[in-house]
Amino acid sequence: MRVDLHNHTILCNHAQGSVEDFIKRAIELKIDYYGFTEHAPMNFDEKYRMKLTEKEFYETTIKYYKEKYISDINILLGYEVDFMQSIPILDEVLSSKVDYLIGSVHFLESKNENTPWGFDNPEFIGKYKNKDIDLIWIDYFEAIRLLAKTGHFDIVGHLDLIKVFKFLPTKDIKLIALEALKQIKKSNMTIEINAAGFRKPIKEQYPCVELLQLAYELDIDITFSSDAHAVDQIGYAYDEVVLLAKSIGYTKCTVFRQREKLFVDF
Repeated sequence: MRVDLHNHTILCNHAQGSVEDFIKRAIELKIDYYGFTEHAPMNFDEKYRMKLTEKEFYETTIKYYKEKYISDINILLGYEVDFMQSIPILDEVLSSKVDYLIGSVHFLESKNENTPWGFDNPEFIGKYKNKDIDLIWIDYFEAIRLLAKTGHFDIVGHLDLIKVFKFLPTKDIKLIALEALKQIKKSNMTIEINAAGFRKPIKEQYPCVELLQLAYELDIDITFSSDAHAVDQIGYAYDEVVLLAKSIGYTKCTVFRQREKLFVDF
C-alpha cells in the first residue's frame, strides 16, 4: 500500500493546482490512500488558511471527488489544525465529520511578545538571531506535548518542524523531545514521516532519524505524507522515506476512516 495523508488545496492561498489534478496524479503514482488536509479556519493568520465560510465547499468538493474516483483510489478528508495555547480552535473544526485531524505547531508563543512567532515562515527567520536555540527547541516540544495532551488530533504534523532552517540545538534532540513523544503515545496518536523537509533548507524528512528511532522504541505508529502544495510534490521522496521506515523496523502504517485508526502494510 502507498499512503500520502497530508496534502493541501488552493484554499490555503499558498498552493497550486485543482483537487482533481491532485487526485489524478496520485492515481498515476499508484497511491492507495490519499488525504486532503487543508489548513483549518482559525481567527489568526487568515492569509495562509481557508476561511470558515469555505469549509462546507471544501468538504463537499473532497467528498464529490472521493465518490467520482472511488474505484481508483481511497480519498480521505481531513484538516491540518494549528495548535496554540492562546488562540482557541474553532468548535466547527473540532466537530467536523472528517476522517482525521492533523495537529501542527507553526507558531511559538512568548510572554514577552504580543504576536505568536511563525518560526517556519522565511519572513520571520531573522528572529532566530536573538533567541537561545536550545530554549526554542524546548518551547517547541513543550507545545507538541500540550498539543498531544488535548486529545483533539489523530496525527502530529511534521514532528520536528522547528529544524526547518537548520538551526539545531546543542542538547540531545531525543531528550528534548522525549516527554512530547511519551504524550503522543499516551494519546494514541500517529506521527507522520513528512517528506516536505527535503524541499526545505534542512534537506531531510520530518522527523529526523533519531526521533523516528525513539518513536519506534516507544511503539508510536507512523504514516506517510508529502505535504504537497503543488501537483509535482505529490508522493515526493516516497520511496526514500519508506526505506527509512523499514530500516528502523516499521512494517505497517496508519490510515483513518471517520477518526478510526486502521493499519496497512507498506
